[in-house]
Amino acid sequence: MSMLNEGAVSAALKSVQDPELGKSLADLRMIDQIRIAPPGTVTVKIDLPTHAYPRREKLAETIRQAVQSKLPEAQTVNVEFSIKTKGKDSGGALGLHVKNVIAVGSGKGGVGKSTIAASIAYGLTLLGAKVGLLDADVYGPSIPHMMGVNQRPEIQEKVGSNGQKINRIQPIEKDGLKIMSMGFLVPPEQAVVWRGPMLHQALTQFLKDTEWGELDYMIIDMPPGTGDVSLTLSQLLGLAGAVVVCTPQQVALLDAVKAISMFRTVKIPVLGIVENMSGEIFGRGGAQRKATEMGLPFLGEVPIDGSLCVNGDAGRIKDNFAEGSPARAALLSICENVAMQVVRELASGPAMPTLEIL
Repeated sequence: MSMLNEGAVSAALKSVQDPELGKSLADLRMIDQIRIAPPGTVTVKIDLPTHAYPRREKLAETIRQAVQSKLPEAQTVNVEFSIKTKGKDSGGALGLHVKNVIAVGSGKGGVGKSTIAASIAYGLTLLGAKVGLLDADVYGPSIPHMMGVNQRPEIQEKVGSNGQKINRIQPIEKDGLKIMSMGFLVPPEQAVVWRGPMLHQALTQFLKDTEWGELDYMIIDMPPGTGDVSLTLSQLLGLAGAVVVCTPQQVALLDAVKAISMFRTVKIPVLGIVENMSGEIFGRGGAQRKATEMGLPFLGEVPIDGSLCVNGDAGRIKDNFAEGSPARAALLSICENVAMQVVRELASGPAMPTLEIL
């Protein structure tokens, strides 16, 4: 009698570790289905925790070797992948259907934080995820210009769960990315002069009253520095983590350390550091050394290149991801690293949670 059955294959895979996350496929709840058909052929369906999962063929080969080493009668082992984005219920208290909210901040202005935030959002969209981009830098909103959108969002009247009519803000969509910003609501030359309570109210409205829909990720472009926006967000949301952007020189790293301290103070996990404008002018490697010193992941570096500035000024962030762009590989790597670090944060617990958006 053949020993090749679903139970035997499941047992063969029980101790197989995911090469990226260092935990067993069983603990990570990544094995979705096992099929034996036709005789001698095994098909294993794996749920990947993010669209940004790298080196899928390495995982597939690990699975093939594990099955065939213990079950020689498995002549062919096929591995199929599907995506089931894992995350914490980041915005459940506000009624948001978002699996992971990620803040992108910096200790000071002028380090390219908004460029990195927009690039992470666009890159994750390019990889297949459902993404929203919230420009929380209400005093200097630059996302509308960088993404090449300038129309006002529509307000639609809907009926709430209690039967009452409510107004919902419709985010602007560009290249599959949902975007909301104060820059859509005030003229570019008009300054926003607000105290903390008004800022808190605006952020709450952008989050709670905007029709974001179901999202795998929401990327929040934070104001520079260590103001009270981080405190507001920590009170409103259970953030998946924060990305800190800095340039390589020492004076920028000093401010980045303050931003890291701020996020830690308000209990927001720091996913890692991105070095922007890396190259001849500002040097290279300072952020990586600081990340190592502080025990944080280094998420990657973006080379200093004039085309990034040109594309941002022209509202064509997506051109930085085009074939031949000097920044394409670096930006995609950063997007993958950010998404995988979110998964690692989740996997560091006793077992990977499976949260479905209802």
